Amino acid sequence: MAEALEEANSGLSRTLMDLFAGAVGGVAQVLIGQPFDIVKVRLQTTTQYKGALDGATQILKNEGAAAFYKGTLTPLIGIGACVSVQFGAFNYARRAFEARNASHSPLSSPQPLTYTQYYAAGAFAGIANTLLSSPIEHIRIRLQTQPHGAGRLYAGPLDCIRQLSRSPNIALGLYRGTAVTLLREAQAYGFWFLTFEYLMQSDVAGNKITRKEVPTWKIAFYGGLAGEALWISSYPFDVVKSKMQTDGLKAGEQRYKSMRDAFAQTYRQEGLGGFWRGIGPTLLRALPVSAGTFATVELVMRMIT
Repeated sequence: MAEALEEANSGLSRTLMDLFAGAVGGVAQVLIGQPFDIVKVRLQTTTQYKGALDGATQILKNEGAAAFYKGTLTPLIGIGACVSVQFGAFNYARRAFEARNASHSPLSSPQPLTYTQYYAAGAFAGIANTLLSSPIEHIRIRLQTQPHGAGRLYAGPLDCIRQLSRSPNIALGLYRGTAVTLLREAQAYGFWFLTFEYLMQSDVAGNKITRKEVPTWKIAFYGGLAGEALWISSYPFDVVKSKMQTDGLKAGEQRYKSMRDAFAQTYRQEGLGGFWRGIGPTLLRALPVSAGTFATVELVMRMIT
C-alpha cells in the first residue's frame, strides 16, 4: 500500500514538473514567435501582400511596430497553458508506453519507446491540447486580422470571446475549425516530439553520454529542426484552419460550409500552392520558436529534477 502511494505521489510530482516546464517554454515560444505569426496569418487569409517581406513592411508602415504583437495577451496566457498540456500529455503517454514495454520485457523496468510510439505519444499530446488550442487560436487570429483603427471589430480578447460565443453559439462560433485543428495538432505534435527525441537519442547513443550532458546549443538546434518537421508535416491543415477561423460568423456571410468545403474551395481556386501560402515565414519562425521552447523546457527540467 505504501509503495503504491509513493508511486502515485511520484507520478503526480513528475506530471506537475512537466506542466510547469511546458508553461515556461510556452511563454518563451510566444515572445519569440508572435511577430512571425502575425505575418503568417495575414498571408494565409488575404492576398493583399506580395510576400512575407512585403507583408511585414506594410504592417510596420500602416499599423506600427506594436501591430506585430496584436492579440499577444491571449496566446501569452493560452499558449503557456497549451505547451504545458503538450509536454504534460506527451510525458504521461511516454511513461505509459515505457510501462507497457517493460511488461513485455524480461527486464521488468521502463523500456525505451519505439519511434512509432514516440509519434503516438506526440499525437496524443496534440489531441489533448486541441480543447485549449482551438478557441485560443481562433481568438488570436480574429484579433490579428481585424481592421486597424476605427474599423476594429473587437475591443479586446474578452469582447472577442463574447462575440464568438454568441455566433451563433460556442460550438459553431468559438470552436469553429476544431475538426481541422484536431487533425493538425495530432500530425504536427506527433512529428514534433518524434523528430526531437530521435535527434536527442542519436546524440546520446553516438557520443555515449547521458541526456543531461547534451549541450544547450544542441538542444536548441534539435528543437529548431523539430519545429521545421512540425510545420512541413501539417501546414495544409493549418491553412484551412486559418481560413475557417477568419470566415464570416453569420450564416449568410460564411464562405466555407465545412472543413471539407474549405479544402475543396482552396484547391479549386488556388491549386496545391494555396495550401502552402505563408510557409516561408512559418518555417523562418519555427526554427527560433521551437529551439527556444525545447531549450527552455529541458533547462527547467534539469533545474527542478
